[in-house]
Amino acid sequence: MKTLLGHLGYCTNIHAGETWTDHFAALQQAIPALKQRLSPDAPFGIGLRLSNAASEELEIPENLIAFQHWLAENECYVFTMNGFPFGGFHDTAVKDQVHTPDWTTEARVEYTKRLFRILSVLLPVDELGNGIQGGVSTSPLSYRHWFEWDQPAARDYIYSQTTQNVLEVVADLIRLRRQTDRLMHLDLEPEPDGVIETSDEFISWFTDYLLPMGIDQFSTEFGLTDEEAEATICEHVRLCYDVCHFAVGYERAADVLDKLRSYGLRVGKIQISAALKAEFPADPAGRQAVRQAFEQFNEPTYLHQVVARTTSGTLLRYPDLPEALAALDDTHAEWRAHFHVPLFVSDYGVLQSTQDDIREVLQLQAERRFTNQMEVETYTWGVLPDELKKELIDSIEREMKWVSKSMDNEE
Repeated sequence: MKTLLGHLGYCTNIHAGETWTDHFAALQQAIPALKQRLSPDAPFGIGLRLSNAASEELEIPENLIAFQHWLAENECYVFTMNGFPFGGFHDTAVKDQVHTPDWTTEARVEYTKRLFRILSVLLPVDELGNGIQGGVSTSPLSYRHWFEWDQPAARDYIYSQTTQNVLEVVADLIRLRRQTDRLMHLDLEPEPDGVIETSDEFISWFTDYLLPMGIDQFSTEFGLTDEEAEATICEHVRLCYDVCHFAVGYERAADVLDKLRSYGLRVGKIQISAALKAEFPADPAGRQAVRQAFEQFNEPTYLHQVVARTTSGTLLRYPDLPEALAALDDTHAEWRAHFHVPLFVSDYGVLQSTQDDIREVLQLQAERRFTNQMEVETYTWGVLPDELKKELIDSIEREMKWVSKSMDNEE
């Protein structure tokens, strides 16, 4: 839905359904009720998540036309898409396979191109008759634990190969814009243990690989000057600011935005999400209580990376909760865990959420308007501890209302 701070919707990766038939059925069940509760008198925004299989089905003309009609009939619109999870995302052990296939593969390239073709058709026009911008968020290129990441030659190979594939998608976006006048951007989503996991790594990849390789390619392919090629790349490749991910890495939003601005880089969308955190008290009983609380969130479906801050200020990274629990010692002062917990809950006993990071990001959005796309992304309802599981539509409603109220406080 359109707010003073931009378009706001929720990501449909909340809903199961890896085929388009199943996913569309879930949308038909949930979205009309949510629109009536949240936006009865104005169009309702959707962040659409499609698996590879669902995207192949939806691109069939009759399916795409039927979906367009359904959106129009229900006064809904798609303004962003989630292209990170390629395959199964519910009722299966996802873990590091969420990165499969990665950006070294042609399968990832073709999937992402298909999402943009679909989005170019679905994007609505604004009240002035102009097409709104759209974005597709994607993985941070690959998963670093699959490679000898401490070897410079291995890093250079992966960065070079994945960047060339990203540029193939960007070339498609340039052509689509010339054909349709639709500006769309690929939004890379840094994540703990991704090939790109921090803002500094995103900037380094952008300036050391994407721009040099892209300027050389597009100057020839599209007849652009170096300056035009650079500006075009910066338009079409942006950062997906997942609040949970940056909070887990102890990165402050203002610092990230300031660094991006200094390099002329942009945020494509905000994914509004919350992580778990806790400081460890000095007494053994208190430390044990925190440990046991984290253990309640140790489940087998998704990766729950942990970044520990030690008493000396060093950050230690663990690929999942079991490794962090095994490594816990007296030097650990604080943990932050990648578990997308409900936005509207600030405390979980001795644990807390990173809810304050969301408020900070929304305040900066009110001040700077650094994007016009915001997407609530809590996909873990099915794997929460039993006492936190609630009816799904009610939970989505509470999340959206919490965000809207927070935004109202910042406007």
